[in-house]
Amino acid sequence: MKQVLRAVLGLACVLALAAAFAATRPANSVTPAEHRRGEEQTFLTYPEWFLVHSPAEYAAYVADHTPGDFPFWGHIHQLWRSYAAVTQATSEYPFNFGYHVMICVIASSTTVEYAIRSAYETVIGRLTELTMSHGLTEEDRYGARVAQDYVDFIRVLPWYEYDFVAKLRGLWRETSLFGPDLLRKWERKYALTTEYGVKAAYGWLIKKATKASYEEPLLVTAVIVDRLPNLGPQLSEVKPLLEMPGGPALVTVPRYDAFKGYAIGLAKGGATFREIAGNGAGARILLTVLAPTDWAPAMPGSSVLFEDPILTRAGRKRVALVVPVGDLARALNALTAARGVDIEHIYDY
Repeated sequence: MKQVLRAVLGLACVLALAAAFAATRPANSVTPAEHRRGEEQTFLTYPEWFLVHSPAEYAAYVADHTPGDFPFWGHIHQLWRSYAAVTQATSEYPFNFGYHVMICVIASSTTVEYAIRSAYETVIGRLTELTMSHGLTEEDRYGARVAQDYVDFIRVLPWYEYDFVAKLRGLWRETSLFGPDLLRKWERKYALTTEYGVKAAYGWLIKKATKASYEEPLLVTAVIVDRLPNLGPQLSEVKPLLEMPGGPALVTVPRYDAFKGYAIGLAKGGATFREIAGNGAGARILLTVLAPTDWAPAMPGSSVLFEDPILTRAGRKRVALVVPVGDLARALNALTAARGVDIEHIYDY
């Protein structure tokens, strides 16, 4: 009797899976409810991720430059311009009030931070730069290392979890009080001490508010593929939830930054996406690529939401592409084969 029940349940799951493939926004999706996210979130998560892309650009820049010429105001403009673009793109969906509030909070606080840093670096920072005769100071190099470490951290976890207090202690333990270019050293100590201290306090407040207002986010994304390719070491965290031999499969893969690598790996393995986070083959998904300024996408079914120049890298731009979920694998294979084009991020709802 148990074997019969199992067979019936298995058949029901397979039929439901097949039915889910046929729908653009599947109401009868076999994706578990806790893994479903609204289609509008592929757009609304972009401003959040810009606040990863921007620090990444800053970290790359200060690795061998002082911050005085970093285009803080240009990034403020790109942040708000992109928010306007994704807001327009989501006008056909129900208004996600909570997400818009969150975006406005983080975008406003970033605007204030960048404006203050721009003013400080333009005046005080540049004055101490004039006194430098030995290249970057210990403090400049320490700040650059922390900037890159911070970016690596926030690709995986929320920024407010970052241990700024430990970095503040490290600043005073790992850099000397006296040495070449003394005025620049002391000024950088002051600037970094202030930055890490303010961010530690603000991060603590945001963490408390976030924990009180939002549930812990899932760290995986559920996807349905038409077939499951061989899972080598590069796809080690693909976890099948429902699978038929040689047929469709419901799996979970790591979310956020890691989703890009797993999506590319599945696409290279010959899989086609039928559903991502409960959004069917006809739903839209956003991805950004870094490309030469003269590059133009030539993928049927895709569209460009906006383009922005990479302000610290002449000849490069960021292109935000909108692709149907069902065409995502084909688009990823085409983009990875394109010369000079790097897939920056896939916004997995």
